[in-house]
Amino acid sequence: MSVNYAESGSVIASLTEGETDAVSLMATVACEVHHSDDRFDWTGFYRVTEPGLLKIGPYQGGHGCLVIPFDRGVCGAAARTKEVQLVPDVDAFPGHIACASSTRSELVLPVFDKAGEVIAVFDIDSDQPDAFTQEDADQMAAMLASVFASGDLT
Repeated sequence: MSVNYAESGSVIASLTEGETDAVSLMATVACEVHHSDDRFDWTGFYRVTEPGLLKIGPYQGGHGCLVIPFDRGVCGAAARTKEVQLVPDVDAFPGHIACASSTRSELVLPVFDKAGEVIAVFDIDSDQPDAFTQEDADQMAAMLASVFASGDLT
């Protein structure tokens, strides 16, 4: 199974229409994306809770790391650089944090608010190596922008 991005985007748009609570939006996106593709083993958000620090937010899957500094791991790199991290082999990523020993590849996208500030990262882990494509990254980035950068979040 692979993601039908048009369908998923439409479902997420209808479920989140008019919602401004960031945590509610994150919970909905995590659930919908997690169940859209068998490649996705862990799907969730790490929220920026203070400068240079991410804390776990809504997610689907096994336990995640509770706290991730911007200077560590794939999630930290996405938050720090404000760039998508497409990692085909997590063992080859310098400073990778093994929140789950089953993770083989990872896609992490920064999440921006309307002002262009990073408010979170969206982390998708797979137990398969090289599970994510540039199309996955591009489609997820567009979906996140439509949900989080379009309105005033509370």
